[in-house]
Amino acid sequence: MRLLNLAELSSAPKKQSPKSSPKWMNSIIKGDCVAALEALPKNSVDVVFADPPYNLQLDGELHRPDQSKVDACDDHWDQFETFKAYDDFTRAWLLAVRRVLKPNGTIWVIGSYHNIFRVGTVLQDHGFWILNDVIWRKSNPMPNFRGRRFTNAHETMIWASRDQDAKQYTFNYDAMKMANEDVQMRSDWLFPICNGGERLKDEEGTKVHPTQKPEALLQRVILSSTKPGDVVLDPFFGTGTTGAVAKRLGRNFVGIEREQDYIDAASARIEKVIPLGKNVLQVTEGKRALPRVAFGSLLEAGLIKPGATLVDKKSRWQAKVRIDGSLEREGESASIHRMGAKVQGLDACNGWTFWYVKQGKKLTLLDDLRDEYRAANKLV
Repeated sequence: MRLLNLAELSSAPKKQSPKSSPKWMNSIIKGDCVAALEALPKNSVDVVFADPPYNLQLDGELHRPDQSKVDACDDHWDQFETFKAYDDFTRAWLLAVRRVLKPNGTIWVIGSYHNIFRVGTVLQDHGFWILNDVIWRKSNPMPNFRGRRFTNAHETMIWASRDQDAKQYTFNYDAMKMANEDVQMRSDWLFPICNGGERLKDEEGTKVHPTQKPEALLQRVILSSTKPGDVVLDPFFGTGTTGAVAKRLGRNFVGIEREQDYIDAASARIEKVIPLGKNVLQVTEGKRALPRVAFGSLLEAGLIKPGATLVDKKSRWQAKVRIDGSLEREGESASIHRMGAKVQGLDACNGWTFWYVKQGKKLTLLDDLRDEYRAANKLV
């Protein structure tokens, strides 16, 4: 892992040998996040995880009922004079992030009620398209010691694509479903706050960082929205949770951080991480992750003959295959999907899983023939 300052980053060659990784890859860049982002190449990262200052607006010290002081986040980097100053800061770093994010990339931003709504507005103003707001529900939240409000037991993550029309972003739907007992993963996630041996502390037992995120949270973020080898950028790197998890999961990372104490802690932490093996990192993929195959390709390969009869599973409807891959029924023609929808009186239909080829008494699902085509042409 490399440590870079802005001068070293700016002097790095713009073009790299195809066999060598960029100097900034798997590195921590010390400096202001906007300046560092402007020195990175355009369209160079796949996913961004951002844990920006929350601008907590703490007024005075917090104490527990026994009068011991609460180690809350009162660091200088979390303090802004006005909401306008915070909004200006947010606009600057999000604009810089948008430049380095690939067209099919996505961004995750985490925050609390203090800042996440302001961040969401700026995201939309900059053209990002919100895909989900994910609630991190804390199983062990910090109590509300003043007793004047509900306990703040959650934080919000916004997941967004770079543009509204970006359709090819990574979402490992089937892997998330598998991890959730074969049920669709919901947008409310239950994890404890960072504690125990995972919490980094100094020699005096004081927390190194007041808002260190749990690795389990980052693991789900990275597993859901990246592939092995992708580049994950964290512009507010802190103690390096994003880098540690990315390295373990076979992803590349780049972190940006101003505070040397955090950089030292992150460097030591990441150096100890051992990447998982490639066989362990394979995740469940559904049909949507496989290469696309046109119905006409099955005709060209001879897996289906022009004039063949297609029927549904119960043989209630049938249609003839024409030479161009369309289906003909009662004088009308349409694709396998549109004809499947039409006969059922529906708005949409997956023709691959609806139609069967009828050969005597044998019925063969089109989807099975598509798998046969992929195997024959090494598309799997």
